[in-house]
Amino acid sequence: MTAVVPETSHRTRTARLGALTLETGVVLPDVTLAYDTYGVLSPQRDNAILIEHALTGDSHAHEWWEGLIGPGRTFDTDRWFVVCANVLGGCSGSTGPAGPTSAEQAGSNFPLITLRDTVHAELRLADHLGIDVWHAVLGGSMGGARALETALIAPDRVARTGVFAAPAFSDADQIAWGHIQIAAIRADRERGLGIARQIAHLTYRADAELNHRFEARQQATSAPAQEPGERYYAIQSYLDHQAGKLQGRFDPDSYVTLSQALMDHDVRRGRGSDLRQVLAGAGGQFLVAAVSSDRLYTPPQVRLLADSLPAGAEFRTITSWAGHDGFLTESDQVGALISELLSS
Repeated sequence: MTAVVPETSHRTRTARLGALTLETGVVLPDVTLAYDTYGVLSPQRDNAILIEHALTGDSHAHEWWEGLIGPGRTFDTDRWFVVCANVLGGCSGSTGPAGPTSAEQAGSNFPLITLRDTVHAELRLADHLGIDVWHAVLGGSMGGARALETALIAPDRVARTGVFAAPAFSDADQIAWGHIQIAAIRADRERGLGIARQIAHLTYRADAELNHRFEARQQATSAPAQEPGERYYAIQSYLDHQAGKLQGRFDPDSYVTLSQALMDHDVRRGRGSDLRQVLAGAGGQFLVAAVSSDRLYTPPQVRLLADSLPAGAEFRTITSWAGHDGFLTESDQVGALISELLSS
């Protein structure tokens, strides 16, 4: 079911931002970002908030952070002007492998991008909207990593940063998960996207939750067994459903592009080996939150980020048995943390 946005000035638009030189030196000649806005920008332009979506998200933040946006809600659209852009490299209206881009850079020919490239595109969007300083930039998972990079790249343009279920850098375990997902897509572009989603979903949800929900139950189905004695389990049905949903709405080349960018996430790259020294340049106030049962970006890894930030950074734990996806499913806890950040 599609989330309903309470009556507000919600709009979906696109912005053409001109040529963008990537970290690799490759030029994207005409970058477009699709974005949603909620609420009204104040005459002083001091009430703007940027929400950063996760890997397979889009600009429709009211759909994936359901219940948090609208009059009187966490993101009170009577007070705040909320912006959410589809990431550079995505496939929901922004420049990426699926377009709009040049024929030479379409599909698997789309150039390598980094999370820093995505931030530079969003800073162009801020310029386009006339926003000099974001009251807050925040997001979860890949969105949290992008929020962190924004505070490092443009510390004078971010007053507050919220990082949910994201670390300062991808470690070997996360890189390994990303590697096999990309390998699945490169082996079989369409079917591989579904397999990649299934692999990813096992890192998004906690084992205790899956065991409780599905156990070893077999799923009633009219589909014949593929091999003698094979059974179709409830957990298989669940994963197949997740694969089918993503295959219906996401581009395989975008998945590869963004997965690679997240694998390469490391705030230390090109800045220094000492994490504390690197993060000393981050601007504004910080709230960092881990999910208690997260097995993708574990609480100790997220805590390391918080402990390495300048003094005054707040660390919180979202209590959930849902795993990494707790930053999406635990709306009450997440909403309270966001309210804490916005009023800090």
